Amino acid sequence: MTKQTWTAAVAALLFVALAAVIAMVPVPFVTWSPGSTVDLLGDVEGEDGPTPAIRIDGAETYPVTGEVLMATVSVTRPDSALTLPEALLAYWLPAREVLPRDVVYRPGVEAGELQQESARLMDDSQSMAVVAALRAAGVPVNELPMVDWVSVTGPAHDQLQLGDLITAVDNQPVERISDVQEAIAAHGIGEAVKFDLERDGEALAKTVTTRASSTEPSAPVVGVGWAVGYQFAPQVSFGIDASVGGSSAGLPFAISIYAMLTRDDLLGGRVIAGTGTLDASGRVGQIGAVQEKVAAAARDGASAFLLPGSNCEDAQVSYDGLRLIPVDNLGDALAALDMLDDPTKFDDIPVCP
Repeated sequence: MTKQTWTAAVAALLFVALAAVIAMVPVPFVTWSPGSTVDLLGDVEGEDGPTPAIRIDGAETYPVTGEVLMATVSVTRPDSALTLPEALLAYWLPAREVLPRDVVYRPGVEAGELQQESARLMDDSQSMAVVAALRAAGVPVNELPMVDWVSVTGPAHDQLQLGDLITAVDNQPVERISDVQEAIAAHGIGEAVKFDLERDGEALAKTVTTRASSTEPSAPVVGVGWAVGYQFAPQVSFGIDASVGGSSAGLPFAISIYAMLTRDDLLGGRVIAGTGTLDASGRVGQIGAVQEKVAAAARDGASAFLLPGSNCEDAQVSYDGLRLIPVDNLGDALAALDMLDDPTKFDDIPVCP
């Protein structure tokens, strides 16, 4: 073998070895791809067997024909690495995105903390969807001051809890956060404040002794932050896998709850899907990974996909038999679903261009 041949062989081996090393080196990107879908009107697999994805107690419910799909996104886990070949493959495959890791996962935040935040967003999404759906269905919903946080070193630490709904202070009914704040401010430092509250459906009374504010020594405080909470009779529970997080399923949650609470068969046997954040008033907000969710819904048989109007441009895909319907609020979504049953109005349903 000549010197030139040996040189070429060694160079080839070195090239292969270098390519193999490069292929195994993690790159600072994550991928989004179509995930699974969950029929929110059906059962999901729980620890003790099948359980309803959504269950409503304390209110009359009605059968619904059809499915409401919650589309999910398969994303590179925060504790996993993506290799260069994997990133390139995802870049070229349809309905997939490759994003800088720092855009999806905040630098310096542990995987466990990110998962907790995602779960909290899902809980908030479910809570807002319940309120919006109940209101749309004509079920009474009362707004009340709610405990949003409790200082671990404050006087209310062992008395009040996150989520407590305050119904009265010092035996005087309250309706707004300002009512509670004014009642506390009327006390002197070291005086007791009585809170009547509702916790997990149970009426309780708790007494908290005020303490001087660290920033304003003459002001009494109880070490609590306040937010708007909601009181209603039905109890709505979710059987969704705890590993599914985020806030983008508010719209399909609300559609499902509304459909279960109303006598008319909203879906008429159709398979529909949707995505979008939702606030308590029913406003729909923009979300990410629309292409991936639309692809998952199309794959699993949806004929209509409702999404935030501001996300139409992001969809960038079309599938035979799948209608992309932009909505700005829950009312728009319910109206569009009603129009699907009316041949004279079908062409009036808005669609993403």
